[in-house]
Amino acid sequence: MVRVGPHGEPEFQVSQGYGIPTGIMGFSDVQVTDRAIYAVFHGRSFKEIQESLQKGITLPDGGQYIYVFSLSGEPLRKYVLDHFVYGISVNEQEGVIPATDVNRDDPIIEYSMK
Repeated sequence: MVRVGPHGEPEFQVSQGYGIPTGIMGFSDVQVTDRAIYAVFHGRSFKEIQESLQKGITLPDGGQYIYVFSLSGEPLRKYVLDHFVYGISVNEQEGVIPATDVNRDDPIIEYSMK
């Protein structure tokens, strides 16, 4: 199954044989369980990231969303987080999602799936 974003993502240009992204910073981590697919989503455009760097503004690294999909790719749930995370692990038995926030000195955060 192939899913394409509302604006045809991913978008990129080829330069010297390399694909250079021009659309959005999408997913940084994906975890698949027996029941679902969990994905960290950034959602920032590369233009926004570039402009902030040119202004000397450092945006938090990571995504503030975890999307949950069925094993066939259908959207099930969206978590909006209070931190920007990069990596996740999913423990469906305990109902928790441990995550890493690379913007903090104490990078491990745990979210309840309830």
